Amino acid sequence: MVSTKPKITWKTIILSVIGILAFLVYLYLFNVDIPTIIETAQHIDLSIYTLSTLFVFVETFFYTLSWQSLLNLLSVKLPIVKAYLYVWYGTFMDVVVPSASISGDVSKLYLVTREQSGTGGKVVATLVTQRLISIGTVITSLIIGIGILSAERQTSGLPFKLALFFAIATTLFLVLFVLLCFKEMWMLQIIDAVMGFVNYISRGRLNLIKIKKDAIRAAGMFHDSMKEFGRAPKTLFTSTLFAVLSWLSSLSIAYLVLLALNFHVRLGVILVTCSIVTVVPVRGLPEITMATIYTLLGVPPKISATATILTRILTFWLKFFVGFAAQQWLEIKTIATSVNTTEAGKAQKRALTSLKASTNFLCKDQSANCLLRHHCRKKTPKTNLYSKLIRSARESYDLVKKRIC
Repeated sequence: MVSTKPKITWKTIILSVIGILAFLVYLYLFNVDIPTIIETAQHIDLSIYTLSTLFVFVETFFYTLSWQSLLNLLSVKLPIVKAYLYVWYGTFMDVVVPSASISGDVSKLYLVTREQSGTGGKVVATLVTQRLISIGTVITSLIIGIGILSAERQTSGLPFKLALFFAIATTLFLVLFVLLCFKEMWMLQIIDAVMGFVNYISRGRLNLIKIKKDAIRAAGMFHDSMKEFGRAPKTLFTSTLFAVLSWLSSLSIAYLVLLALNFHVRLGVILVTCSIVTVVPVRGLPEITMATIYTLLGVPPKISATATILTRILTFWLKFFVGFAAQQWLEIKTIATSVNTTEAGKAQKRALTSLKASTNFLCKDQSANCLLRHHCRKKTPKTNLYSKLIRSARESYDLVKKRIC
């Protein structure tokens, strides 16, 4: 299969620049002094900040384990190192094509099916299940954060209202998503509707019969896989455990960044802030949301702005460059493997042709046939040796042909 290598286009750069400019405008409007932020960042504890950097890799590792446990149940075998690189590849795609992590999931689906064809429905089921688990983890975090804010009597502010709104909205979305996953007839109706729309737009010029059959077959495999997950609570528990550890690692990044700035923050602040930022994926908004909620929950403005910048350096830019390195490595390795396979195939064909010519020469050698007929009644060592030579050549040819073909 030809590798479709993603590219960093000018649109990606513009979106990133717009996000940064939006955050800078926010800092200007709220009278946050840039030199003050730089001065605050200069007093950071580098040892603690380095520890928060390590948690970026730990978070991704636990997320990989959560996904791999689901893949193993459906007999989609993927080594942990390769799965780890695939997750980083998906993270890179999420940054390049911001679409609420959908682009990352699509890239992981592409990578697995490129290596193991016919597993599309199973891989989609693992990605959807992991997404459901992640959404449930965020909802739980929001509920705990709301409970902490209620206990601290901070129920009248914007952070509490935002947390309550996102908890309810995300829960409704989760319920609808679960129903869609287990209602196969709904999925088939959606496929029919999409195919009908595409056929209407193309005015019947596209042959959608095969595409529709493949989509229906993938949907059937997807629903069978979801039912398989329903019969494997132990696997779901394992995947959920790793997902929770990944989420806790993510929370630790934000906490350690504030701690590196010598500011001790309450658990409720971290839970509410990180949970809300997670469900606000639009470029520029996570930074503004994080700085605003930090400030509203009692963090000094200069600490809020500095912590936001330092956190996004890790959770956005570091992930971008590590994901880019993983993407380059995987694509270069794929190209190298393809070239080696092609060269090996050519060498095998040359060897097969040479062996076939040698075998034909032995079998058509007239003097050898005369010799065999002359000694047919006398099993001399010479006759036996020559017969074994011809038989061995034929067997070797058949064996090599079988392995190549």
